[in-house]
Amino acid sequence: MTEPRLKGKHWNKDFEKPIYEKWKKDKAYAFDKKSKKKVYSIDTPPPYVNTPVHIGQATTYVLMDFFARFRRMIGQEVLFPLGLDRNGLPIEMAAEKKFNVKLTDLPRKKATEYCENILQESSLASTDTFLKSGISFNSWKLGNEPGDVYYTDSPEYRSLTQETFFDMWNKDLIYEDNRANNWCPGCQTTIADAEIEYRDLSAFFNDVKFKVKETGEEIIIATTRPELICTCGMIIFNPKDKRYKHLAGKTAITPIFEKEVPIKAHPAAEMDKGTGIMMMCSFGDVTDIRFFREQRLEPVIAINKDGTMNKHAGFLKGINAREAQKKIVMELHSKGLLLGQKKLVHRTPVCERSKDIIEFINMKEFYVKQVEFKDKMRELAKKLNFYASRSRQIMFDWIDSVTIDWPVSRRRYYATEIPLWYDEKNSYTALGPKGKYHQPWKTDAPKDAPVYDKNRKKIGLVKDFPKSKWVGEMRVFDTWFDSSITPLYILRYSRDEEFFKKAHPCSLRPQGKEIVRTWLYYTVLKDYLLTGKLVFEDAWINYHIVDEKGHKMSKSSGNIIDPQDVINKFGAEPFRLWSAVEGNLDSTDFRCSFDRIEGAGKTLTKLWNVARFISVFPEPKGKYELSAVDKWIIQEVNSLIKLSRKQYEVYDFHNPAIKLKHFIWETFASHYLELVKSRAYNQEKKFSREYQNGALFTLNYCLDTVLKLLAPIVPFITHKIYNDLRGKDIHVESFPKLEQDYKVKFSTEDIITTNSAIWKYKKDKNMSLRDELKDVSIPVKLKSLENDLKAMHNIKTVKYGKKVSIS
Repeated sequence: MTEPRLKGKHWNKDFEKPIYEKWKKDKAYAFDKKSKKKVYSIDTPPPYVNTPVHIGQATTYVLMDFFARFRRMIGQEVLFPLGLDRNGLPIEMAAEKKFNVKLTDLPRKKATEYCENILQESSLASTDTFLKSGISFNSWKLGNEPGDVYYTDSPEYRSLTQETFFDMWNKDLIYEDNRANNWCPGCQTTIADAEIEYRDLSAFFNDVKFKVKETGEEIIIATTRPELICTCGMIIFNPKDKRYKHLAGKTAITPIFEKEVPIKAHPAAEMDKGTGIMMMCSFGDVTDIRFFREQRLEPVIAINKDGTMNKHAGFLKGINAREAQKKIVMELHSKGLLLGQKKLVHRTPVCERSKDIIEFINMKEFYVKQVEFKDKMRELAKKLNFYASRSRQIMFDWIDSVTIDWPVSRRRYYATEIPLWYDEKNSYTALGPKGKYHQPWKTDAPKDAPVYDKNRKKIGLVKDFPKSKWVGEMRVFDTWFDSSITPLYILRYSRDEEFFKKAHPCSLRPQGKEIVRTWLYYTVLKDYLLTGKLVFEDAWINYHIVDEKGHKMSKSSGNIIDPQDVINKFGAEPFRLWSAVEGNLDSTDFRCSFDRIEGAGKTLTKLWNVARFISVFPEPKGKYELSAVDKWIIQEVNSLIKLSRKQYEVYDFHNPAIKLKHFIWETFASHYLELVKSRAYNQEKKFSREYQNGALFTLNYCLDTVLKLLAPIVPFITHKIYNDLRGKDIHVESFPKLEQDYKVKFSTEDIITTNSAIWKYKKDKNMSLRDELKDVSIPVKLKSLENDLKAMHNIKTVKYGKKVSIS
């Protein structure tokens, strides 16, 4: 017997390292900007460099790699860059934790240095995880060409963010206004609605006595924010509420602070909430903000940027808002002004990063216009292809919830600076010119910077105003204003117009569902405002990775799985195959465990064993003739080609992976290989050379095709088998096409049923599989398989009937 050409009795994870190292060294997946092929671009989500890649990120990138490898196989030039996020609050928070400092208490230069130190110490474990996982990024080196690795804090990246501000400024899409904003006391900055999450926190409805000035009667108002009584601007009741109609037009006197405020009927008051009469303060929630704007009331802000009470809070000045709440309740109680308390669970806005409770304070900030584009955004969301389609509703829900323009300025340090300088004496503004990275807090206004008057009319350049004293802007951009340029950056917007025109729109935005309302929404909005077009063709939205029991993974629960542990224990291939088998976008979450990943490895062992068996035989030389069973299995493979091509194009690798797995284990290994073994070996020369060659051709054709169909999913094992047997790189091969359609008179089920019945009979009779059977009746439709069935089951005589019977 010929020795297998495929060396090694088992697939071994140690085979992976030399393969991925060779890919990296040879720049196997480099992007060719000059290629005539259609560009397929993936706007990869840049992970933060100062935190290890978690199992969810690793899974997402593996799935993206499926897409990239498939697109190469169908003849597209794939732009698949690795971006690394080094911007914003996460870096600042890491610096504060590492060095035990509060950056907002430090000079700007010192605070920035702490952030830079964090980044210098940051491990690039993320790139190591990606490399070992077989991710086929275009490059592993930093650069400025399409496909190169990029940092979001690089001068090249930040300068493009500033250029987009320049363009939007000149299109009158950005303005500055002093208005109430979401303020995070922990992060010490304004944040957008999209950066807020809501938590159900314990609170109290405090029934507080107010007095009516004109009549002296007491009215009871239930409030969860008694510390804001000092900012009360109006008392309202519902116009339909008969209990309070007599109060319309009268005046209330607030407890303790004795401020006079009008009483008015207004539909914002809910009759069945609290006592049905409400105090409107500045600001307890978004309802208060809208009310003050509608009524044109002048807000009194009682909370400082650091979350402490200010002079407007009187005796509460200087203490934290939460402590102030307790103190005023005690004061109200001592003065007989607190009628009672009722405990409740209150839906409370908190910062998604620091988890601090959000306050609402007036700040001067820059805004991007979005409210007037809501209809257009819905139109774009309809046009964008969502996978799975139900994820589109997340986008719709967010668009519908937008009520204010997008605040994009932040009072932090380590982010892209707003490129403005001010001559406050003359109300002039200088805007940093395009093509350079500007840091107004530490550099002078460029001489060639255009200057605008207070009406946004361009009046010259900085060099034309030698007597002006320019002061640099200290604020930075919101992280999403920065992150929303990623597709523009990788497509070389404003840097290489010819390439941008060729490659736009970006083919795919892959991302998590939790940032549809931020990263996806803001990218679509901003890039539409800049280009007038939809920036993406497709959006692939992945769901959460949960543990075996469906619980969310967290450090506190102790159920976190480190992808490095997975790779070190099993190698990348079981993890990748698990990602495909588990990655059903029609389900909600992916269940992950070591057992599930290890289980996927069994299919790799089966594939290796099948390939090794086939490698015993030489590839056929000369003519070949296919038997009915050969035509049947080729037709089965044809159905896999059709299914895989169709589903891979819509980002479904789950269903083809399930079918391929079943084909390898059952259809091919358990049935076809057993049926064809005798003819492939042909030791007793019962079959003609042409029929033997037919078996050898079919074995090799099926193996090659299955390897190519699996190549995007499990690139290491398919590379190893194909290279060892064919001497070629499977990843430069084309995706399989249908070569020939065959029609056979029987079905796969007919073969399975017949084989299963014979195996069961032998088992029940305590016979070995090679023991002879004298007379077996098989369905007449399987007549063309007579010789193969005889050889497989050692049958002496075959008869024909409606079903299998053995005597």
